[in-house]
Amino acid sequence: MQEVLKTARDVSGMSSHVQIRKEAVLDFSKRLYEGGIEVPPWNRTYHFCNSERETVSYLLVLDSINFCFWPTPEENRWEIAWGSRRLSGYFALAASLTRAMKSGIPLERAGYLAGLSLAMFREILGGRGELQLMDERVTILNELGHVLEEEYHGDASGFVEAAGGSAEKLVSLLVERIPSFRDVAEYRGQRVFFYKRAQIFCADLYGAFEGRGWGQFKDIDRLTAFADYKLPQVLRHLGILCYEDDLAQRVDRMVPLEEGSPEEIEIRANTVRAVDMIREELARLGRPLKAFEVDWILWNLGQKEEYSLSPHHRTVTIFY
Repeated sequence: MQEVLKTARDVSGMSSHVQIRKEAVLDFSKRLYEGGIEVPPWNRTYHFCNSERETVSYLLVLDSINFCFWPTPEENRWEIAWGSRRLSGYFALAASLTRAMKSGIPLERAGYLAGLSLAMFREILGGRGELQLMDERVTILNELGHVLEEEYHGDASGFVEAAGGSAEKLVSLLVERIPSFRDVAEYRGQRVFFYKRAQIFCADLYGAFEGRGWGQFKDIDRLTAFADYKLPQVLRHLGILCYEDDLAQRVDRMVPLEEGSPEEIEIRANTVRAVDMIREELARLGRPLKAFEVDWILWNLGQKEEYSLSPHHRTVTIFY
């Protein structure tokens, strides 16, 4: 994913709203190293794990609609009951889809996805509160179903097989074949590539299959961080990302940032760059990690209350 990393570096070098504090990168990397680094294992509590091909289909469905879990001011956060617990956000989506597949709803069937309605999708998710961009999510799943039917014999595994063990190729196939995966922006006349959901599908396959079988990629180390809204929240808490005053106030007041605005692109690009700087420093210290493993560490930190005290930036988008 050299184009993702290169354009992130370019934006970072030109940024006027967001800066990376190198001292904070070094300090966090040192603390991480000295504290004993543990890469979070794949979460099997909420994710579907059954037959291999069904699991591939589940992950592609999940990552096709893996975006925008925060509520609008007018709505309550969407959440579901899971045993004695209540789940929200990404884990609620993962668990809802798992529950649906275990109950016999054929999310692995391309024809079912192609014909999915909003009412059917609401029933699958269940819960209370409102998840944003519901119409868009259904459209994306319909689109996915049609592409799988027309080009991959209705089987999500066809994408992985066509990639020939290359994560970069798999990302390219998703971006080429499915418009909703084309996570590309423009900044000062330059195209900027993120491919968040396409890349995370590769990492999820790697995690779910423990780097074997459907999760074995010869170039998995080329994945970058997955530029979303949780990682910059954590990086800002750590003092690694610094926002100029006006942007900081807008984020803290939860004023939405327009998709494709310079501020939004700078937050995402500097997130990718900062994670790569952490990866570089950890390698220098003698603990080489892949960029997506650093991403997993940061994302899991973001699930802790102390890292969520300050708001994350809000952008209504299908890309993250």
